[in-house]
Amino acid sequence: MTTARRSDATRTAILEAARERFAADGYERATIRAIARDAGIDPSMVMRYYGNKEGLFAAASAIELELPELGGLPARHVGATLVGHFLDRWERDDVLTGLLRVGVTNAAGAERMQAIFAQQLGPVALGVCPVPAEAPRRAALAASQILGMALARYVLRLPPAVEMSREDVVAWLGPTVQRYLTAEVP
Repeated sequence: MTTARRSDATRTAILEAARERFAADGYERATIRAIARDAGIDPSMVMRYYGNKEGLFAAASAIELELPELGGLPARHVGATLVGHFLDRWERDDVLTGLLRVGVTNAAGAERMQAIFAQQLGPVALGVCPVPAEAPRRAALAASQILGMALARYVLRLPPAVEMSREDVVAWLGPTVQRYLTAEVP
């Protein structure tokens, strides 16, 4: 194996271990030493590749939301499509849940969540809202619903939220997200 391949494999192992550790322990309790142990490497290697805990967290929390293209959809399906997409993401991606958990307890995590949603949900809102100047506010309102359900369902694990079927969550939240993104301002 070449040095470059070993380096890539080490980076990948560190990031996977960091994502799991941040998700399980949160930012404050996760340590470089524990992450290195989980990755099967010396802690100095973590520092070599990522500099410090903040750098590692930034790399481990780089998330692409993979938002669907909404331009071809009838406007009335935007809310349900987004809610369904986010449910699918949370069901398959513990990193997103871990980032949400860290985001509510740590300033760096909150900043990371803010950036992800501004950079990725903001343009979606801009593309579907009737008044472009309202896009940031509308994206924040939509995020409040999506993140609120994620917090209730995947972090706090409130039984009524956990027990709801995917279809029920989409049916309840879809119209609200739809209204936030596309309706005229009251």
